[in-house]
Amino acid sequence: MTTGKQKSKAAGSTNTSRADVLRVLGVLKVATTDQIQRIALPHLNHRHTEKPTAAKRKTARTATHTAALADLRTHRLTATGGSTSTGEALRHLTLKGLEAAATELQRPLSEMGATARGAGAGGATHPMAVNETVIALLRPKPDLAKLATDPPAVRSAAQAVVDAPDGVGSIGSYWTEVPLPVAGSWSTPGRGGAQADIVLTAPQDGVPLLFVEVDNCHETAEELADKLEKYARFFRRKVKDTEGKAQPMWRTRWTTPPGTRPEDSYPPLLLVFNPRGARNLERTIPRLAALTRHLWAGTKDYDEDFHHYDRKIPVITTTLDDLREHGPHGHVFRRFGRPTSQSLFDAIGNPRRDAAHARYWAQQRAREREAKERERQEAEQRAAEREAQRPACARCGTKFTDAGWKATQTADWGTPADSHPTLCDRCKRRALVAVQLAQTLHNRPERHDQEGQEQAGPERREPGRWFSRWRT
Repeated sequence: MTTGKQKSKAAGSTNTSRADVLRVLGVLKVATTDQIQRIALPHLNHRHTEKPTAAKRKTARTATHTAALADLRTHRLTATGGSTSTGEALRHLTLKGLEAAATELQRPLSEMGATARGAGAGGATHPMAVNETVIALLRPKPDLAKLATDPPAVRSAAQAVVDAPDGVGSIGSYWTEVPLPVAGSWSTPGRGGAQADIVLTAPQDGVPLLFVEVDNCHETAEELADKLEKYARFFRRKVKDTEGKAQPMWRTRWTTPPGTRPEDSYPPLLLVFNPRGARNLERTIPRLAALTRHLWAGTKDYDEDFHHYDRKIPVITTTLDDLREHGPHGHVFRRFGRPTSQSLFDAIGNPRRDAAHARYWAQQRAREREAKERERQEAEQRAAEREAQRPACARCGTKFTDAGWKATQTADWGTPADSHPTLCDRCKRRALVAVQLAQTLHNRPERHDQEGQEQAGPERREPGRWFSRWRT
């Protein structure tokens, strides 16, 4: 061991590089150091161009993760098992490493799958094709900040990759070797089910849920059709949720794409063909489409010119070479039942239905706007008619307020609610003041007469007093 290094980090790896290895192997199960580096640190793809051979360039750019794998192996988290057909060593996790990877990926251990021990015994051609499919879909972008001091040619090459169309999701968006039980449970699936090579969930990138099967062109169309039948049985399977209500089993782990009915929509299935075997794709794909038509063919809506795909599996095909070159945005995906190639996002969706729905909702919004405009115009017309009927003050001509207008109406039993129904409030106050003044002036002579009578009263009573004196 080199002096100054901790025994636990004898190879000199960093926490970041070891975490990279755990995350990548936690998803891929088995991979080469080259694949780990291309996913975790893609900026290294553009360095070490001064090395004389491709082998030496690969050794230099994978040195960081080679050291991380060595340190993880010291702690018995990773192991080496077999090699690829080209002689590259294959790395996989131990049971202890699988637990550590679950922590890094923040996934339940029950969803991590197996350790893939022994996968490299026969060259691991299928796992390697699965890994390359993940990388082609992921399209990792280099961090330009880490190349700030590199030569211009290196930065230019990395910039071209950054400027290219994005991939889908992050490494945490992928699962591999996922059982799809038609019997049993997730942890102990029964016989007769399928196992998805890749499951992708990246709703933030327009792919809510996608199942991927990778074929090296060794399987016949009939064998592939049988696999699609297993997918259909899995999608149809229902289990009871915590409330005792039956729902599709796949929805207990994954969500439904937005805008779809959970009970009717099935997730799409992408078939990626890697032409290594003897099967001819020009014959296999049409034969497969014919054998599985009942699983994917939609129902035509002639009024809106699109298809309904209730309880149907959207089946899309492409090749690994096309996927590598063009990525998910390239028009290299052919969906069964459609005449032309599309991007992955259009192929898994229903653009004509979406356009029809968009037109429908646009028409609905237009109708709502028209209805609101009609209501506004009618309200304005009613207000204008009411204003035309609004009375004015008979004295000054001022229009009545709503309260004043209401006061002019007759009350119960036909009794007027206002003493001056033809006058506004100001003129009414003046009229009332005038009435009160007139009453005051009218009552003043009467009070004067009463006061005069009170003053003359004793003189009129004097004869009485004189007469009373004679009586005494």
